[in-house]
Amino acid sequence: MTTNWFRRLGVIVGVLTTLGLAGTSPAMAYAPVNIVHTEHVQAGPYQVTVGFSVWPMRAMKSLDFTFVPDGGIGGKSGTLTVDGPGVKPDETVTPLVRHPRKLDSWGLDVKSFDAAGNYTFRFAIDGPQGHGEGALADVAILSQPGPPLALSWAVGSLPFVVLVVFLAVAWRRVGRQPLAV
Repeated sequence: MTTNWFRRLGVIVGVLTTLGLAGTSPAMAYAPVNIVHTEHVQAGPYQVTVGFSVWPMRAMKSLDFTFVPDGGIGGKSGTLTVDGPGVKPDETVTPLVRHPRKLDSWGLDVKSFDAAGNYTFRFAIDGPQGHGEGALADVAILSQPGPPLALSWAVGSLPFVVLVVFLAVAWRRVGRQPLAV
């Protein structure tokens, strides 16, 4: 009698574990990088395809960049230099690293720029054909979508300000009177 109970418990646990793993595996998968626009850059002997996951690009909006030299990234290394009005000084020059979700290319994962304007992406690539440099210039990043940040913050903070005023008024009215028990 006890053996049947343990068998049933084992089957139930096995079914629940299988259903749990089957249900969570799609949720645990990385979102694919969908490239919607590409540009081509000649960096010495290497032609680099620059991919953008959002086009046109806007300030304060995250997107993915991919950089794929002809022949793939194997045996090659390089640096990326970004110039533009929204680039922080410590982010100007970065090594070209593998994109974390698109492993066959270099890239920037979930990158956004703080200001609108024209940007330049410069590549310096070292590989079996030697050293090459190239630039993708005048990449326009449009202004931030939606209302200005100050207006958004002001409207979004109104409920909090009203709550603070309400609590202050309530505390002043109740705080002066002794509690009646």
